[in-house]
Amino acid sequence: MKAGGISLLGAFASRGGAWSIQNQHLKMYVGTYTSGKSEGIYGYHMIPVAGGLSRFTSSTSVNPSFLAIDGSRKCLYAVNEVGEYAGKPGGGVSAFSIDAENGSLRLLNEQATLGADPCYLTIDRKRKNLLVANYTGGSVSVLPIRTDGTLGMATDVKQHEGSGPKEQQKGPHAHCVILDRSERHALIADLGIDKVMIYRFDSSKGKLTPNKQPFVELQTGAGPRHITFHPNGKYLYVINELDSTVTSFTYNESNGTLTLMETVSTLPGDFSGVTYCADIHVSASGRFLYGSNRGHNSIVVFKIDPRTGKLTLVEHVSTGGDWPRNFVLDPYGSVLLVANQRSDNIVSFSIDRETGRLQPTGVVQQIPSPVCLKFL
Repeated sequence: MKAGGISLLGAFASRGGAWSIQNQHLKMYVGTYTSGKSEGIYGYHMIPVAGGLSRFTSSTSVNPSFLAIDGSRKCLYAVNEVGEYAGKPGGGVSAFSIDAENGSLRLLNEQATLGADPCYLTIDRKRKNLLVANYTGGSVSVLPIRTDGTLGMATDVKQHEGSGPKEQQKGPHAHCVILDRSERHALIADLGIDKVMIYRFDSSKGKLTPNKQPFVELQTGAGPRHITFHPNGKYLYVINELDSTVTSFTYNESNGTLTLMETVSTLPGDFSGVTYCADIHVSASGRFLYGSNRGHNSIVVFKIDPRTGKLTLVEHVSTGGDWPRNFVLDPYGSVLLVANQRSDNIVSFSIDRETGRLQPTGVVQQIPSPVCLKFL
């Protein structure tokens, strides 16, 4: 492996020399904040099970704090989380081509998102549209993806309105935008107004229109941050930044409506410090849900009831660093990696597929201000 990386062979040796069919290299890209020592986007090789990392590329970009890779695996898109872009209020997004042989990135073009501090991206399956959540702008934008992977000017922007009771809720803050399985509906978590907004999505025109049920409200002051569907498409889970909870909904895909099931804490009952939730993912098996706590510096693990979608606490695991932001499960469901923003490291955990529990692998990769992890 390249100098500066963790020894993959050493990682395997420490696990008793275990080897499996999952011995191929995976490529993972890391988005960062660039106000310190970071250059932008970094690429790493990883072998499943071991979780070891070795850098193979880097690409300069301004605050690429969230990444998305298209279904063809030919293009990567990165937000430029800034309040001013090209001399005008708002942020930007950068399009990169991915070299099929070595995974290096080449900038294709940049485009304004027409909203400040974009923080989340979603690409539709046809690779025709990029949906962007603009945090400070409190809006969601749709940008067309051309056949060569470059981005066109926004075809739609939906501005949210309102506020909440907490200091972080003086206005709307769109924090996440995802599509349902049919891609007929887009759902947006807005931290500032305690709502998940629901839009009908027209992929052919790149347009959003309010759904018949235009939103659901979360608990006052919850601060919904990220949302994710269960693999069966019937359940939606919302991780709430400001009150450290997960709220579960049933979802009707035919009409894009949500029905509240329950809200549970992401923290141990005896914790009394300052903490904020960040990211949320469901395992590919649909059996477990994971969430990150910044401040408590942990990953919370829940078991999902297959009949009801409701959650049962399994454990809390230290992330081995400070201020865990996004995390990712490898495609085989064997490793979870978490980006600890303030301690400048990525920490690897093995996943017990039967219990969902996490065990540190001992692999820690230093990288400045990591905040987003995406496998190719």
